[in-house]
Amino acid sequence: MSYSTADSLRPVTLDDVRGAQKMLRGVARVTAMETSRHLSELVGSPVHLKCENLQRTGSFKLRGAYVRISGLLPEQRAAGVVAASAGNHAQGVALASALLGVHATVFMPEGAPLPKISATREYGAEVRLHGQVVDETLAAAQEYAAETGAVFIHPFDHPDVIAGQGTVGLEILDQCPEVGTIVVGVGGGGLAAGIAVAVKAVRPDVRIVGVQAEGAAAYPPSLAAGRPVSVRNPVTMADGIKVGRPGEVPFALVEELVDEVRTVGEDRLSAALLLCLERAKLVVEPAGAAPVAALLAEPGAFAGPVVAVLSGGNVDPVLMQRVLRHGMSAQGRYLAVRLRLTDRPGALATLLGVLSGADANVLDISHVRTDPRLGLSEAEVELQLETKGPEHCAEVGRALREAGYTVID
Repeated sequence: MSYSTADSLRPVTLDDVRGAQKMLRGVARVTAMETSRHLSELVGSPVHLKCENLQRTGSFKLRGAYVRISGLLPEQRAAGVVAASAGNHAQGVALASALLGVHATVFMPEGAPLPKISATREYGAEVRLHGQVVDETLAAAQEYAAETGAVFIHPFDHPDVIAGQGTVGLEILDQCPEVGTIVVGVGGGGLAAGIAVAVKAVRPDVRIVGVQAEGAAAYPPSLAAGRPVSVRNPVTMADGIKVGRPGEVPFALVEELVDEVRTVGEDRLSAALLLCLERAKLVVEPAGAAPVAALLAEPGAFAGPVVAVLSGGNVDPVLMQRVLRHGMSAQGRYLAVRLRLTDRPGALATLLGVLSGADANVLDISHVRTDPRLGLSEAEVELQLETKGPEHCAEVGRALREAGYTVID
């Protein structure tokens, strides 16, 4: 969505970000910076994690929402605000509005995760469920704004929002003055644009790298075209950066100040989420793990010290379960095998003994005796195994072959 008002199109400056930082004192947390030994060894220089997943409401979105709503005139506040979001922006607007005494109406998709709906309501917003996808929800929120006079709070396409998100950049400079590269997830571009404004004004030598999900990567074609262009039907598990078109205001800043925008696949995203959980003991949503995914994909491409911004931690438990399984599978932690046995008493127990000896954990087993492809005295077994990684998978395969089993493709 683009804006025509002079206020919405004004440039964002370092002074704006510093003003936002003063405004956010006592409201937004100065989130922790954690060093990752594993990623540091992989990259070959120090890697630090900027933990916006530990921010109030679970993401950086509170920063921009609070600054934007704080800047409203008294008569605008009296009319209330409205937003559309599947999660993080909804919660940021809800809490910011509650803190400022402004009524907030938040439109969310009908399929939004229940924990995010509940959290938004608990922060004090009126939640209205509309549409199956965010575009439908967004249209409903804009229609509501036109009908009621409520101020529409865009998640990324406004200078005040960008200035608020830019306070993350100022904190990075304070916490890691020697930073060489900042890696940040990109959806509409508000966070990357704000960080770039703040950091480049003070340290123009710092390299800023944006990261998008391959299935929702609107910035590479937009940068190539020199203007925001849309990606049809964006698809990714990283709903926090699943945006089909860059915002006008952040696009101009990203084009000018961000050094590179990379893309990562779903396997990398799930592996990154798993790494954050296992190695850093941090719960991070897929969008928040995008910078880590980029480091995993090409660790030698980032000059250190590196700061990876973990932008949020609001992950639905059901999605977390699926993503963790996907991440473990991508890392070779699951192994599916199918083989045939002689159909006699004790044959299955013997097979399970071989797997036990190879230290493979059986998660699921299917035992078929009646398939017409099988001989009279044959049975087919399909197993889902939990392993310790690719090397262990190879060891399990060797143990099965040495025991006389033939694995069927």
